[in-house]
Amino acid sequence: MNDHITENPFDLFQEWLKTATENEINDPNAMNLATADKQGHPSNRMVLLNGLDERGFVFYTNAQSRKGEQLLENPFAALCFHWKSVRKQVRIEGRVEVVSDKESDAYYNSRPRQSRIGAWASQQSRVLEQFSDLEGAVKKYEAKFEGQDVIPRPDYWKGFRVIPERIEFWIDGEFRLHRRYVFERTNGSWNRFMINP
Repeated sequence: MNDHITENPFDLFQEWLKTATENEINDPNAMNLATADKQGHPSNRMVLLNGLDERGFVFYTNAQSRKGEQLLENPFAALCFHWKSVRKQVRIEGRVEVVSDKESDAYYNSRPRQSRIGAWASQQSRVLEQFSDLEGAVKKYEAKFEGQDVIPRPDYWKGFRVIPERIEFWIDGEFRLHRRYVFERTNGSWNRFMINP
């Protein structure tokens, strides 16, 4: 059986993401992000992949949110893409770094205006007494930035890059005989092997 597994996991991921983009109804760049606090207590949630190159997988969030705080105090994470329509998934594990202000600014400024205002208005992960409080905060920042083309990025709104140390490509198989191809980074190069389902 020829699964066309490339030597470079980033090239393979790009191929799979392209296929998912052509087949998934919603958000082919959605991924589950798992983090842990400094005591090792895990939590996970869905986020969107917003950047990818040979350095790693990038997403953006409020660094004062629960996930942001966990990433800063315990800079390791796991990602999982599951594309049910194409019966494939990719699991990624690695350390985390904060992306440069230049990268964060560029992505922030590419977002719709209301999303940029929302980044100011939402105190992500903190208690919200009632939804109208958030709506009020949005109005406050709409007024503050009225007439301004450029809305500055809040200092707490940052990008995080997961630098992979292990990437697993999973292909669904009949009778749960899945094919699992693992890439592990050793001394700067990738070692590829298969594991049992």
